[in-house]
Amino acid sequence: MIEARHLRVLRAVAATGSFSAAARELGCTQPAVSQQMKALEASSGTTLLVRTGREMRLTEAGDVLVRHAAGILAGLTAAEEEVAAIAGLRSGRVRLVSFPSGSSTLVPTALAALRAAHPGTRVSLVEAEPPRSVDMLRQGDCDVALAFRYGAGTGEWDDLVVRPLLTDRMVCLVPDGHRLAGAAAIGVADLAGEPWITGCPRCRRQLVEVCESAGFTPRIDFATDDYPAVIGLVGAGLGVAVLPELAIGTVRRRGTSVLPVEPAVQREIVALTLPDLARVPAVAATLDRLAGVAAR
Repeated sequence: MIEARHLRVLRAVAATGSFSAAARELGCTQPAVSQQMKALEASSGTTLLVRTGREMRLTEAGDVLVRHAAGILAGLTAAEEEVAAIAGLRSGRVRLVSFPSGSSTLVPTALAALRAAHPGTRVSLVEAEPPRSVDMLRQGDCDVALAFRYGAGTGEWDDLVVRPLLTDRMVCLVPDGHRLAGAAAIGVADLAGEPWITGCPRCRRQLVEVCESAGFTPRIDFATDDYPAVIGLVGAGLGVAVLPELAIGTVRRRGTSVLPVEPAVQREIVALTLPDLARVPAVAATLDRLAGVAAR
C-alpha cells in the first residue's frame, strides 16, 4: 500500500535531488528518508529513483508517481482540514501565497478579520508572483493563491475555483517637474521617448505590449520587482513608470506625480483555490475575508 507520508518524502527527494537535502527539508534523518523510499519502492513494485553522480533522479515510474502525488496530497489535506474544522473553525490551517502588493494591502486586513472571528485558525503567508503562485497551488504547496492577470484570460484557471476580488487600474508615475506632471491624464504614447522603469516580469511584459500597441517599444533602463525602488527611481528623475494602483497604495511617493492612463489599462485581482479545498471551512473563511476587504 502506498502511504501519503512516503509520497511527501518522494516529492522532497525529487525537488532537492538527494536524500540528505530532503531530510533537511523534512526535519528528519537521511536514513529515515532512505528507509521510506525503500518501503515505497517495495509497495509500488518497481524502482522509483536512481543515482546519477551525486543526485537522485526519478525513473519513469517515479515521475508518474510524483505527478499524481500533488493531487493525492491536496485531497488528503482537504480531508484533514475539513475534519479539523467540524467543531466550527476552532482549529484549522491555511497556507496563503500572495504577490507583494497584495501582501501589503489586502492581506493584512483580511487576516486580522479572520483571526478576530476564528482565533484558532492559523494562516501562513509566503510571497510569489503569478504564474509561480498558481503553480504552487496546483502542486499542493499552498491552499489559497492571491493572483492577477491582464485581460480576460484564456482558460488558464479553468481547473481552479476563482473568487474575483477587484479590478486594479494602471497609473503612470513621472518625476515632479516633468513636462506632463500637471496633466489630468496621459496616454502611453505621450511617453514614447522616455526612459522606463518597470516592475515584476508579468507587469513588464504587459507594459511592452501596451507600448507596442501604441506604436513604440519602450526603452527600459531599470527593472526591479521592488515597487518602492521603482518609485524611488522615478522620484530621482531617472525615468517614468506605469504601475498598478494597488502597488503604490502603501508607498511614499516623494518626488513623483501620479497620473491616470487613458485609455484605461487594468488587471483583474482574484483569489484562487482548488475545488476540493474550497469546501474546507478555514479556506472558505479566508476567501470571504479577502473578498470583504477588496469590496471596501
